Amino acid sequence: MKNFEEKTISSKEIFDGKVFKVKVDDVVLPDGSKSFRELVMHNGGVTVVAIEDEYIYMVRQYRKAVEKVVLEIPAGKLEVGENPKTGAIRELEEEVGLLASDLISLGVMYPTPAYCSEIIYLFLATDFKKTKQHLDEGEFLNIEKYKIDDILKMIDNNEICDAKTICGIYKALSFLKNS
Repeated sequence: MKNFEEKTISSKEIFDGKVFKVKVDDVVLPDGSKSFRELVMHNGGVTVVAIEDEYIYMVRQYRKAVEKVVLEIPAGKLEVGENPKTGAIRELEEEVGLLASDLISLGVMYPTPAYCSEIIYLFLATDFKKTKQHLDEGEFLNIEKYKIDDILKMIDNNEICDAKTICGIYKALSFLKNS
């Protein structure tokens, strides 16, 4: 197999924010030439497909980057060093008010690996109890439930465009079909 690895020569941090950092790396390419990479460094995130009977819990919230209200599965960012399963249990309860007794790992996804280090850990919850929603400060969202078939139609019709939501739902349904 051909070597595609790039070697970092130097790295310079450009921005250090609350959610991510931005850096520029000078690199040597596989053919020996030099280039640079602008990178967003992110702690990672979690997302949960919470299924009850034939329904999936969703959240609807405004996403500034796309200037739209987006329908997605519950999700959130991981704290530094936080266990993904712990983070997923926390986010599901914070956003939707559901406390999962356990979660099934559906693997990971890289939302934008060309320039961002974020890894999103995908989970499935089928056993949970209702508790109380407790959103983070500055977080505003609505909880909604949709039939699985309706969600699949919404994905096909581009009413749901969020990558982690599409990936999580398809992986959850595949897991349930094959288990």
